[in-house]
Amino acid sequence: MPHQQASKRPSLQLKQLSIYMNTTTYPGSAGLPSEEHKTDPVRARRRFRRVLIVGGAVVLIALVVGFIPQWRERQTAAADTKELAIPAVAVVSPSANTPGSGLNLPAEVKPWQEASIFARVNGYLKSWLVDIGAHVEKDQLLAEIDTPDLDQQLAQAHSQAALAQKSSVLAKSTNEKWQQLWHQGVVSQLDAENTSTAQGTTQANAEAFAANLRFLEQEVAFKRVTAPFPGTITIRNVNVGDLITANNTNMEMFHIQQRNPLRVYFRIPQEEASNIAVGQTFDVQVGAQSAKTYPGKVISTSEAVSPDSRTMLVELQVDNSKNEILPGSYATVRVPQSALGKVLILPDNTLIFRGKDLQVGVVDAKGVVQLRDVKVGRDFGIQSEILSGVTESDKVIVNPSDSLTTGTVVRVAATPGASPSATVAKK
Repeated sequence: MPHQQASKRPSLQLKQLSIYMNTTTYPGSAGLPSEEHKTDPVRARRRFRRVLIVGGAVVLIALVVGFIPQWRERQTAAADTKELAIPAVAVVSPSANTPGSGLNLPAEVKPWQEASIFARVNGYLKSWLVDIGAHVEKDQLLAEIDTPDLDQQLAQAHSQAALAQKSSVLAKSTNEKWQQLWHQGVVSQLDAENTSTAQGTTQANAEAFAANLRFLEQEVAFKRVTAPFPGTITIRNVNVGDLITANNTNMEMFHIQQRNPLRVYFRIPQEEASNIAVGQTFDVQVGAQSAKTYPGKVISTSEAVSPDSRTMLVELQVDNSKNEILPGSYATVRVPQSALGKVLILPDNTLIFRGKDLQVGVVDAKGVVQLRDVKVGRDFGIQSEILSGVTESDKVIVNPSDSLTTGTVVRVAATPGASPSATVAKK
């Protein structure tokens, strides 16, 4: 092995030096030391010193040649071990895009106005004149109620009112005469005052009976059930002969809707709420994707963001003169690209599901992980809209492990096969 060969080099080179010293002849010698060399101690010491220097240099070179490769291998192994101890992660940066085809939002189609019609009088249903699907005009007769008890009360009220009126007239005439007699000194002042009080009481009774008569006359008018506005009858819950109870909220006689124009409600995300203004026109698609679209004009907004969904309610007015749209239908409002701002998008494989909150792992410049709570908006399949928690410059970990925590140190690596909507950060 290379390591063993490197360790054997110093001993081999020492052996070669020993052989060289034993076989080397020096100038002036014929293979054996001359008498001059034997007798000259200075030369001998120099020769010995030279041999030591050469031998030490050779030994030093051998040691260096054998030690450096081992040292380098140890350093490389230590660096590899340290690098492998830090997990490698792939990261992406959120991309800020504007949906090319605009934004499709679910909408609710409602009539311009609608009402539930209940009875105001007790009785029996005498007749109904319209059925479900009937188009009616304002004040058109829908049904009639037979009210025998109310009719008797009205007849009694007429008699009471007439009697009270006659009594009031008589009391007034009597009081005028008594006042004249009092001024002539025929009757006392007390009798005149009592007559005046009796007239006032009689007049008040007459007014009370008259008011009761007017009330019953108004009640009798509710025998005729009429339409409060032009529209279409969508519900009929009564039949001839049914017992009708006044002010019974559990007994809806008819339900009417005004279908032209229509109101269309949809909710716009908080980030786009500032881009919506009264007077804008959006396409309203009713039914399937291939269904016809209708122009809808913004007539009002709630001017407030719901704390539950973080969206703002928008109301559109849609013309329905051809009666092609039915209230309650499923609809989609297409908000054009010109009315939208940019949205942040992240791949779904960056989201961490822990409990009720969604999180992502963000890596800073030093390679330290920070877990952040994020709010997710629309789902685009393999990607999701991020409403808050990250910015475009953040590096978000792809496929984070379940054990990932804040403070973990990681290495940022390239992301293979990253989504084209995300920018891959590489080091």
